[in-house]
Amino acid sequence: MDFIAGAIGGGLSTAVGYPLDTVKVRIQTERHYKGIWHCIQETYRTEKVLGFYKGVSASVFSVSLISSVSFGTYRNFLCNICKLRYGAADAEPSKLDVSLAGGAAGAVRVVLMAPSEVAKVRMQTQRNPHPSATSPKSNSKPKYRGSLHCLKVIAKEEGFGGLYKGCSALLCRDCSSSAIYFLTYSTLCDWLTPTGRNKPGFLVVLLSGGFAGVLAWGLATPMDVLKSRMQVDESGQHKYRGLIHCARQSVREEGVKVLFKGLGLNCIRAFPVNMVVFVTYEAVLRF
Repeated sequence: MDFIAGAIGGGLSTAVGYPLDTVKVRIQTERHYKGIWHCIQETYRTEKVLGFYKGVSASVFSVSLISSVSFGTYRNFLCNICKLRYGAADAEPSKLDVSLAGGAAGAVRVVLMAPSEVAKVRMQTQRNPHPSATSPKSNSKPKYRGSLHCLKVIAKEEGFGGLYKGCSALLCRDCSSSAIYFLTYSTLCDWLTPTGRNKPGFLVVLLSGGFAGVLAWGLATPMDVLKSRMQVDESGQHKYRGLIHCARQSVREEGVKVLFKGLGLNCIRAFPVNMVVFVTYEAVLRF
């Protein structure tokens, strides 16, 4: 049931937060935007509303699958830890147990998530002007015609390794943020749930899920920036040789502040998205 609840929550949350995710990726990977509002205006002016939803169909499907695996792994890993340490799967876990289970969920998620993340970032940064914003004679065709076509082109031009570009940054981002994510949610639910109640109420789940997402994404932003930059590095460019090189080059060219590009957007997007995730997750489990 954890797998089903995670899948539904992940799919709904992606649909809610995708436009802001597109803006975030563009700000992180392209230097000509003056800020969030400028990026939103430019995207709408040249690509209209559809510009904010590039690659969304594949992303909803992949995030549903990944979220299912993430929540299922977390719950099963936590039960096994409790069984080993305390002799019973339903024993009260410690904060360390929750963090370890969360980190394991993040690591498992990366294996499935990397190719879809590469395709998502390439689609989001691809320029595909809306007909109303271009001259009638313009016949330029986008390189990637969709998420599946994008994966096919990457595999053909860059090999299997191209589907896992930025995997090192993704692993660092997701292991740490997932541990913080589940730990924060668990801790806030414990603090805010009145004594004597077995399960947190609707408002407690909303607040705990929202704040857990904000904290996790706030701390994950530097690795998120590096991940996006490595993934958008197409064949023939080879701008970055790896995670450390990407970090050095980015900081050298744009200063330390580059590692926090999209921080505000990540936090703004994280609150409603993760409220949806946990409310849906808890609701499906209960019903």
